[in-house]
Amino acid sequence: MIRLTWVQPEDLVGHELRQAAEDGRDVRGIAARWHAAGGHDAPPRAGASEPGAARLRGLAEELLDELAAVPSPLPEPSDLPGIIAACPTWPEKSTGVGAVDPARVLGAWLGRAAGCVLGKPVEKIPRAGIREIAETTGNWPIRGWFTAKGLPDDVARRWPWNRRSAVNSLAENIDGIPEDDDLNYPLLALSLLERHGRGFTTEDVARLWLDELPAGRTFTAERVAYRNLLDGVEPPATATYRNPFREWIGALIRADVYGWVNPGDPATAAGYAWRDARLTHTANGIYGAMFAAAMCAASMVATSAEEVVRAGLSVVPEGSRLHEAVRLAAEDAAGEDDFERVVDRLHERHGHLHWVHTINNAALVAATLIHGRGDFTATIAGAVAGGWDTDSAGATAGAVAGALAGGVPERWRMRDSLASSLTGFDGVGLAELAARTQEMMKP
Repeated sequence: MIRLTWVQPEDLVGHELRQAAEDGRDVRGIAARWHAAGGHDAPPRAGASEPGAARLRGLAEELLDELAAVPSPLPEPSDLPGIIAACPTWPEKSTGVGAVDPARVLGAWLGRAAGCVLGKPVEKIPRAGIREIAETTGNWPIRGWFTAKGLPDDVARRWPWNRRSAVNSLAENIDGIPEDDDLNYPLLALSLLERHGRGFTTEDVARLWLDELPAGRTFTAERVAYRNLLDGVEPPATATYRNPFREWIGALIRADVYGWVNPGDPATAAGYAWRDARLTHTANGIYGAMFAAAMCAASMVATSAEEVVRAGLSVVPEGSRLHEAVRLAAEDAAGEDDFERVVDRLHERHGHLHWVHTINNAALVAATLIHGRGDFTATIAGAVAGGWDTDSAGATAGAVAGALAGGVPERWRMRDSLASSLTGFDGVGLAELAARTQEMMKP
């Protein structure tokens, strides 16, 4: 029996119950019915349950629809006018910043790739395991790629590598830039702009996915939305129909290019990210994408990480959970010399969230950018050592840090060939992608 992850109704109810607890909905009666029938809570890391859970599918479908009918009381809009109205420091639209240094654009691509690949082999390993692996191989604080060489057998058994990534993202086997969803989505965004221009719509994003993105390369909210599209559900209902992952990190990892092509214009970048994100996400899931896009727009012209994070916060509703999480993370990072203590506080506040949620990962990205103070290695190392979505957080932090620095240290550069299952992109070089990105900056 194939246990397809992230879409089976019996696997979604527990996640939706947790989402309800996070967004303030009282669903105790529904939860009691689910548990009385033998339904399980959300698994902490897995995407599918044991095969016997399929007996609950009918009830799960019924309860998912009931859960969707219970509104959240929180002031977290998903429509763009509502988001703008909730942002008292929403930035003015830029009239242009002139030519952007090509080194910054290439640095952004290089940084995104490096941060992603650093985090790939330890994805799903918690913070304690990442540190033990690094310490026992002489790589703590993290300053280079992870390696299996010298790793004690007991540590390897206790903290097994991500099985799909360890074959091409350890120091001893990196040969070019391996495929990853954190790199496929920027390719899709670039392709979207090249095909449809700056007036692209959410429907254009959906059609491009159906044409070019293999369903098996999608996860969590993206996989649910993909399924919804195939079932004839139209955007933006694709983001809400039986989709308990709508505030997870998927939209955030798709947003960098929208910032890069709008240098110095966080407002326009955030608007582009909103058009993309609403296909799959709501509320804080959308804000995460807008936050990342605004930071990436600022990173093309800014002189400091603090300036970049401020730009990101300016497009996030002030009363939202994401705004508070990022604000507090930035304050902690600015006032604490020991980054481990900063991450301790993040885990105290957000340890109840799933490891691929938007809020905890965005807060970690903001913290490592500010604490890194322009040091590329410290920045991506902090994002990965935090122990949540290691490759995604590493990629976003790396993109910003690489742009600010106008490049990355030689130790983080890989052979200039990116693997991808997307048509026309397999083997593409980052230098070519940077040139194509710069071309899309033109009105």
